[in-house]
Amino acid sequence: MIEVDGLRKVYRVHEKEAGLRGSIRAFVARTYRDVAAVDGVSFRVAPGEVVGFLGPNGAGKTTTLKVLSGLLHPSDGHVRVAGFEPRRRQAAFLRGITLVMGQKQQLSWDLAAVDSFLVNQAIYEIPDDVYRERLGELTEMLSLDGLLHKQVRKLSLGERMKCELAAALLHRPQVLFLDEPTIGLDVTMQQQVRRFVADYNARHGATVVLTSHYMADVTALARRILVIDHGRLVFDGDLQSLVEARAPERRVRLTLSEAADPAALSGMGAVRRSEGLVLELGVPRADVARTVAVALARLPVVDVAIEDVPIEEIVADLFAAGSGGSGATVGGPP
Repeated sequence: MIEVDGLRKVYRVHEKEAGLRGSIRAFVARTYRDVAAVDGVSFRVAPGEVVGFLGPNGAGKTTTLKVLSGLLHPSDGHVRVAGFEPRRRQAAFLRGITLVMGQKQQLSWDLAAVDSFLVNQAIYEIPDDVYRERLGELTEMLSLDGLLHKQVRKLSLGERMKCELAAALLHRPQVLFLDEPTIGLDVTMQQQVRRFVADYNARHGATVVLTSHYMADVTALARRILVIDHGRLVFDGDLQSLVEARAPERRVRLTLSEAADPAALSGMGAVRRSEGLVLELGVPRADVARTVAVALARLPVVDVAIEDVPIEEIVADLFAAGSGGSGATVGGPP
């Protein structure tokens, strides 16, 4: 559904010296440098696949999505979405995709949400009966009852985000580019948006590319992730494979009834944290069951918790590795 080969997007950036002299010089003889926001990125996304697209601020995520949706032209490389070249912005292409940006809005601030929906109906030439059917489905999936006839300015952030999603999906696109769709939302609303995206994908087989700084969004929706840093793809593969490769140990947290003899911890893994009567051990995955059994036999344990290393830590380490390395892709499907 999505093919990206050697994508590059280069911006020409003006550099200005500080002070009055720099301002005068910039007025008569500007100095520029080229900045590669996306630098040689390649990947494929299959029909119906949900892919998490991760990276730190300024990594090139939003630039890539804008190229895929046709808002920006690539400086170099080959891009196709649903068989179309996005930069040509053909009507059939635009009817098949949508781009939702959590920090931008398409709804008119002073109109009721349903009025903006009618504008989209006209733009996409959706027949009345089809429009009513789709609006009913989206109203049910997003719980929009009572919101459609309110001025957008009077909606809460979460309510507005649900209406933004409905407006973006009235033409039933088969490719969804979601850029931070849950930003600023409370935990309950984030969960509702995640459920909706998962339901839409299941009902209509839509392909979804999701960027988010909330790892819970990605872990809830995507099995495969792409990680981009400084414009280069540093990982393309299964999320669980990333966890196992980058975090070969699990965290075993022991709560004790009294202080333990340090000698009793011998052979039980590395002590990652010790606070009062709480010990946190780093234990190889294959040794977790044995370690817990030994701990219960040797120590006055009142509680045991076994957890994976937080995915946020793993991805942060991957960003650091990508920044210091060549930016080569790690793993990933063909």
